[in-house]
Amino acid sequence: MKLTFRGTNSSYGSCPSVYETDRGTLVVQGWRVTDAEAIAALSERGLPAHETAVEIPLELLGYFPADRDLGSSPTR
Repeated sequence: MKLTFRGTNSSYGSCPSVYETDRGTLVVQGWRVTDAEAIAALSERGLPAHETAVEIPLELLGYFPADRDLGSSPTR
């Protein structure tokens, strides 16, 4: 998978960050969600054990123009 760095709001340039892939997906680097209530809610919504959730600031979405078509959901 090829990652293209799109931006960060970190003064150190590492986390949080957002990347675009050559598979039509996004990869986000953020803070691991560890809050028990949030994890329970994610589990209730079907988050499988082999996945995780990360939290990112909304400002990172600004690295993608609102009118840009990021494509359809990829199939794996």
